Amino acid sequence: MTETARGQLRPFTALVLAGRRGGEDPLARHCRVAYKCLALAAGVPMLVRVVDALAASSSVGRIFIVLEDPAILESVPAVQAWRCEHACATLVGAATPSLSVLQALDEIPAGLPMLVTTADHPLLTPEIVEHFCAAARATAADVVAGLTAAEVIRAAYPDTQRTYLRFRDGPCSGANLFALLTPGSWPAVAFWRRVEQERKRPWRLARAFGLGPLIAYLSGRLTLDSALARASAVIGAQVAAVRLPFAEAAIDVDKPADLALVEAILARRASV
Repeated sequence: MTETARGQLRPFTALVLAGRRGGEDPLARHCRVAYKCLALAAGVPMLVRVVDALAASSSVGRIFIVLEDPAILESVPAVQAWRCEHACATLVGAATPSLSVLQALDEIPAGLPMLVTTADHPLLTPEIVEHFCAAARATAADVVAGLTAAEVIRAAYPDTQRTYLRFRDGPCSGANLFALLTPGSWPAVAFWRRVEQERKRPWRLARAFGLGPLIAYLSGRLTLDSALARASAVIGAQVAAVRLPFAEAAIDVDKPADLALVEAILARRASV
């Protein structure tokens, strides 16, 4: 259920994945911080920017930060303010992002609908969050992913390098925003776990989706709607996507060049 007893929409529980993915992160090493989420973007830790954007959104209720060692956040002054001013808490992360989400679904009572994002998303704004949450609810799907069209990204930042999913109706990039709207979203998270386990054996995942859709995708003939329909059938949950009109929604920080772009964008925002 996503509605309260009085018929009002239940706010999203936000889950911010802030942990490490096996070993030391290259960006964390470059920025000389223990976790990538603590790297400074225009003088402010990326995690702080993400949580501030979520806290300023009327669509979000509670906020949970997930990482292996929550005690590391004690060195971040903003954390104490979050705990006092917002419904913000920490969770000890599991071995992988998908396991962390499954664990959160178990540990957070009435956690749905849940908004999942990452801590390396410092350009996130309340406007992006509001747009995505409203559009995700309107799909009536179990799970929704945020995407940004390549033409939107290239129009705003023609020199940025992004990874694109190439569909017949136009390439798009992921936006690190996911909505788990119903209990039916559990199979999607379980399939995400399977993707993590099979990342070194991608042919097994290709086999699950079928040769026809794979050939159609590789040849550029597969539409996004067709891909979502096939994914829904394979996963056992209704999967949808929201195309976001914000280029910044697709810009996360994995390397120093990404951070330089983010800082340039933040400097431009500050000068307006």
